[in-house]
Order: sequence, then C-alpha cells, then structure tokens
Amino acid sequence: MDLHAPLHPGRIVLFGSGETLASSGKTHEYTAQQLGEPPRINILETPAGFEPNSDRVAGRIGEFLARRLQNYQPEIQVLPARQRGTPFSPDEKTVVAPVLRANWLLLGPGSPSYAVRQLRDSLALHMIRARHHLGATLMLSSSATLAFSAYALPVYEIYKVGEDLHWKPGLDYFRQFGLSLIVIPHWNNQDGGEELDTSHCYMGRGRFERLRRLLPADQTILGIDEHTSLIIDLGQGECRVMGAGRVVILRSGDAEADTSPLRRGKTFPLAALGEWRLPPPGEGVPSDIWAEALDVQAQLAGAAPLPPQPSPRVLALVQERTAARRQRRWQAADLLREQIQALGWQVMDTADGTELEPINP
Repeated sequence: MDLHAPLHPGRIVLFGSGETLASSGKTHEYTAQQLGEPPRINILETPAGFEPNSDRVAGRIGEFLARRLQNYQPEIQVLPARQRGTPFSPDEKTVVAPVLRANWLLLGPGSPSYAVRQLRDSLALHMIRARHHLGATLMLSSSATLAFSAYALPVYEIYKVGEDLHWKPGLDYFRQFGLSLIVIPHWNNQDGGEELDTSHCYMGRGRFERLRRLLPADQTILGIDEHTSLIIDLGQGECRVMGAGRVVILRSGDAEADTSPLRRGKTFPLAALGEWRLPPPGEGVPSDIWAEALDVQAQLAGAAPLPPQPSPRVLALVQERTAARRQRRWQAADLLREQIQALGWQVMDTADGTELEPINP
C-alpha cells in the first residue's frame, strides 16, 4: 500500500441476489483479483441482527467465500454488530474495530428497515466509510443494497404486512459521491409465478410504478436482476455488469419500457447514474475515526504482504507432473498442468526446476 499515492474510494459491488451462488463466483474472483493483496474480508451481521440465527446468515456467506476464494488465501471475519443497546452493537468498538483493517466489507441479507435503524450514524458506518475512502471494496447484497440507498424500500412491511405504499429514508451512502441513488435488487423476480407479479423486489410492476410517483423528482433508480452484479469503480469512473441478468437505470419521468437494459459484460460510464464526484478523503467521517483509520493504514502499509502460497493439493500435482516428465509421459504431464492451472497456478519449467506463479487473469 503506497501512502503517497492519490487516495480514492474502493469499488462498490452491488448484487441483485445470489451472492452465495455459483453465478456470483466470477464477481467475487474479479473483486479478489483487483485488490492486489490477499483479501481481508469483514462480513457484518447487522442487516439480519434481529434474527436469532444472524451468525449463520453471515457465516454461510463466509463459508462460501472461503471455498470460492481459496486460491487467494482470504482472511474472513464475521462481525456480530447486531443490535444497538446490546453488547453486540454496531456502536461497540470491540465489535467493529476490525473494519479498519479490512480491504473487503460485505453486508447482505436481512431487513432493510432494520439495517437503516441500526447503522444510521453508527460507529460501524463511520468506520465503513473511512475504510472505503482508503480503498477497501464495499460489497452490498439483498437488503443492504436497499438500506444504503437514498430511500429504502420497506419490502417486508408492504409485501408481508400489507402496509400502505411508502418509502423510508435510507442511509443515502451514495450522496457523498454526488448521486441520489435507489438500488432495487430482485428486479426480475418471478417467485409469484403466473398468478402474482413479484418483479421489482416483490412489488410488481404496477405497484412499483405507484411507488415511483411517491419519490422526489431527483432520484435515480438502479434495478439489478437476480444472479447479477454491478461493480462501480470510482477510481476509473466506470461501471461493469456481471452475472446472468441485466441492470436497468430509471430517472424521474422515464418510462421503464423506454430504457435500454445493460446486460452481462457491459461497461458504461459512472456518469450514466448521474453527475458524480470524488469527495475529499475522509469527508463525512468524524475526525477521530479518520485519524485512527489513517494510523491503521500506515500499520498495514508497513507490513510486508504475504505472497499467495500453493495448497498441498497443488504441490502434490506438481510432484506428479515432475515424475511424469522424467518418465517422458508428456500427455500425462500436460493433463496435470491443466489441473494445476484450474486450481489457480501457472507452471513454468526453468533450468532450475519447476516454478509456480499464481494466475491473475
């Protein structure tokens, strides 16, 4: 980490759903590759903190990432920042302090309304903002995408409880970048089958259009299909669509039928989401938290990063391949090379013997 390099916030990764499904794997691997160092992942329980099994909700995400990113040797920690006024509070420093060392911050399933109540002006959110300003990736999925929006869609209150159509003030995290953004995951949901339209995050098209009319005039809506992600690169001013589906951008007055969906593999300028800006580093972060974040960053920069290490399975395959080459079984050696490459390592035959380098596509 170069302390003299210009500071800019890390990427923001938004999932429409499926953050622990195979369809999300390429997004997670892309995120790990872009870090340039082993992932230090913090998963906050907060959005699901009202559930008795919130540790398992977050823990399953950690288990998935540990398997999927094994070649990157991730360090994964689940933070039990569940509920204010308890020992597991997002305001309890002993609970959320690891955020300042993470380079990948993830919040996921739960209740958007609950997440907003627990995180607004919290120590956890201040630390998240500080670490994100210093380059950490912020990954949001499911209810967290709604909670971090300018206005949060109260899905459970409307869809399950039957409350009148309304919005709740969100955490408005994108405002610091000049964007008044509302993220709607599950854009193409079809759980209702032919009898009930559950698209637009279970609201259905007709009900969602009525919800749109309740919003102020300056809002941009970002709809993300299931099994789809959008990666916002604030350093490059670019957005990238990954996964199986599409992303839809709606501005005030737009009719959905008039929009051109952005599909897998598409990149587009961040300006498509609105007139954006890069805030000065630390803007909006309390001065004491920002000072602590800078101190932790300096400590991290002083520590030599550990290079990736091949797993025992990779080393065993290398030994098999070396033996095959000595026996001139070239076809077997080639097959073993392919197996090693599939595990994330490039084989190089040199005068001094076989060497391995991690593959960085």
